[in-house]
Amino acid sequence: MVSTARDLSILARAIIQEHPEHYSIYSEKYFKHNNINQPNRNRLLWRDSSVDGLKTGHTEAAGYCLVASAKRKNMRLISVVLGATSDKTRASQSQKLLSYGFRYFNTKTIYAVGDIIKENAKVWYGEDEFLNLTISDDVTLTLARGAEKKLEANILIDEQIKAPIVIGQELGRLQVSLEGEILVDTPLVATAAVEQSGLFSRFIDWIVLTITQLLS
Repeated sequence: MVSTARDLSILARAIIQEHPEHYSIYSEKYFKHNNINQPNRNRLLWRDSSVDGLKTGHTEAAGYCLVASAKRKNMRLISVVLGATSDKTRASQSQKLLSYGFRYFNTKTIYAVGDIIKENAKVWYGEDEFLNLTISDDVTLTLARGAEKKLEANILIDEQIKAPIVIGQELGRLQVSLEGEILVDTPLVATAAVEQSGLFSRFIDWIVLTITQLLS
């Protein structure tokens, strides 16, 4: 069984994001047991104060490996080095990767929870005729500096939004792409509940919707 650098970066991200209560152990420089003070083999912990993890490894087949992570200001980066020829080399190459990332990349929140992404989406059969849509999770991206100017947003709304609607109900998608590659595909959700209207009002909506469909 083998793993790629991408596989290991995904695992590292999961540890950082999903188990923050345990993550601090990876920044410990020493572990003492039975009067033996075992040092952490991640050399970067002594070289760079922004580095706080993550895992070293070595086998004859894989060479010297290091999954490292560092955080500066609001940006966290993960580097993966596999197949290095020595402990020293894996540390120096990891440092180069992190330094490059912090120098040439930036992390920004493109859209925040509560931002109105789509105004006045049409609602059928509801007490309210229109509804605003937002996102339930921040859209945060790490991009090459200046690349955010090339981002494109595509809003996909359900063809027919029909009441009743509850707050947070998914009614579409927000896609953010860069040079044709979709980087984010996240739900658009209702900002408010919409109750179903009375029978006569729903009947009028049904007539209008039927005629609209026939003419389209």
